[in-house]
Amino acid sequence: MAHAIDLSGQDILTYLKTHEHKDLLRFITCGSVDDGKSTLIGRLLYESKLVYEDQLAALNADSRKHGTQGEELDLALLVDGLAAEREQGITIDVAYRFFSTEKRKFIVADTPGHEQYTRNMVTGASTADLAVILIDARKGVLTQTRRHSYIVSLLGIRHVVLAVNKMDAVGYSQATFDSIVADYRKFAQQIGLADITCIPMSALKGENITDRSQAMPWHAGPSLMEHLESVQITDEYRGLPFRLPVQWVNRPNQDFRGFAGQIASGQVSVGDRIRTLPSGQEARVARIVTQDGDLPQAVAGQSITLTLDREIDISRGDLIVPVTDPAAVADQFEATVIWMHEDAMLPGRQYLLKIGTRTLTATIGIPRHKVNVNTLEQLAARQLELNEIGVCNVSLDRPIAFDPYRENRETGGFILIDKLSNDTVGAGLLDFALRRADNIHWQALDVNRAARSQLKGQRACALWFTGLSGSGKSTIANLVEKRLHALGRHTYLLDGDNVRHGLNKDLGFTDADRVENIRRVAEVSRLMVDAGLIVLVSFISPFRSERRMARDLLEQGEFVEIFIDTPLAEAEKRDPKGLYKKARAGSLPNFTGIDSPYEAPEHAEITIRTTETSPEAAAELIINELDKAGIIAYAYNNPLAGL
Repeated sequence: MAHAIDLSGQDILTYLKTHEHKDLLRFITCGSVDDGKSTLIGRLLYESKLVYEDQLAALNADSRKHGTQGEELDLALLVDGLAAEREQGITIDVAYRFFSTEKRKFIVADTPGHEQYTRNMVTGASTADLAVILIDARKGVLTQTRRHSYIVSLLGIRHVVLAVNKMDAVGYSQATFDSIVADYRKFAQQIGLADITCIPMSALKGENITDRSQAMPWHAGPSLMEHLESVQITDEYRGLPFRLPVQWVNRPNQDFRGFAGQIASGQVSVGDRIRTLPSGQEARVARIVTQDGDLPQAVAGQSITLTLDREIDISRGDLIVPVTDPAAVADQFEATVIWMHEDAMLPGRQYLLKIGTRTLTATIGIPRHKVNVNTLEQLAARQLELNEIGVCNVSLDRPIAFDPYRENRETGGFILIDKLSNDTVGAGLLDFALRRADNIHWQALDVNRAARSQLKGQRACALWFTGLSGSGKSTIANLVEKRLHALGRHTYLLDGDNVRHGLNKDLGFTDADRVENIRRVAEVSRLMVDAGLIVLVSFISPFRSERRMARDLLEQGEFVEIFIDTPLAEAEKRDPKGLYKKARAGSLPNFTGIDSPYEAPEHAEITIRTTETSPEAAAELIINELDKAGIIAYAYNNPLAGL
């Protein structure tokens, strides 16, 4: 079974050619902590003769220093490469390893068992064809076993090996094995896992890993390696409709224009009629260009450049599909979201969504429900915490082409990215487009923002005052509006306290409610700016993400961020409403600056330091800046000055 290379009497090129075209199986190992995943992979590498002499020497030394097997080799150390993993004896990161036998090549992802690293398991599972789910025979089916199995089911992995490990610790008991298998199959049936192969084994002792175990003659099935070599993995992507996410528009000279990318599914031939989405333009394939020359046909997994028989507008992120079987196009969806960050998912906050080669802005709604992975019960939720799975509505800033994830993993899966930190915070599966998106369209209006601003003789904009409670935002904003009113400008002041008496009276002060508070106010501000007004917004607005969201709703130069910079100690000293005193006493939870953060602006257009400037002087300074920017005295055909 082991792949020991013998080139005697062989032509090296023939040998390499043979092994280059061997079938490739991608699989993951997952399960609860200490189930023996790393030991299993280490055993597979060791038995496959892919551990070289220098690695064996290092393994010997590491086993004595970090090992958990006394004088024996600790094969888990072949995979656990991080210092923290060796010190703790656990897997933290996803470890990818390659090995091969005479029959097949393998890429295995060793994924963490701890609940806090479930996000890493999702990463490893996203490209896998098969999952090896380990269970410690002494412990049986645990919470993390169910969690990982549910994620395997969600991500569309059809083939599962239930590896009941550490059978040596239970005397190779068939009764123990049968009991665990019955328990697991009951849960697997609930989540739709059907193709399950159950194997009793001992990774530590090498039982049922590469060869069938003599210690468990009652097991009539294959060893793990026999199964991995023989399991039939159909190339599902070749049988799906053609999908090519455009990664790059290749224009080396005026005579060539091609659209490059890796085929996500299906196949394409010269002469095929294609459509580009979301624009809907059509053409025929003129050439299929590769590094090795032109092809008459290309299939899923190949990287190609298509040229067309006519010029149409295609950009990075577009999806090329066949005319006969196109993808759907929408900007609102129901999606299953797996949250992967320590900071909770906040409904209403904008995140970057990456699907295929396209990145755009997404807003996640309040979850319809989250899933208890132990019982599969659907629970009410206001947000999603780390490792939680829920169903949410997702709204995008523009339409995309997609397939439901259950039909095509490549064009139905996405990741969510925090706009400020660029951290990947979630993964998602598109379930279906919301029908309401088909019923809502932008209505063309003849009187626009520019016309309304010209009539008022001013440049419509939002003056966004932000700062701690007690910083003086409302006082300064009120003085600025009085000055603008005296100058004949058309204004409206949105104050945080006043808005919470009406529009936002249903919101509290949790992070999620603060996000929704600002989202609503930002939308109202946008409407007021569209009406040609100078709208003054005085809100703490503690999070940069929501202030950026408000800015993105408006055109360039229409959002003026005014940071009322007051140190916490000074704001607390003023405490005009007695709020800091209540917060310090514990009777006012989630108070900004005390037990809820305030993220100061990094690039505000105007900064007012109230320890140095009186409210009247601050208002005068702001008016002068607005005048310089052409907001107060506005000529419609003049260039806009930036702040």
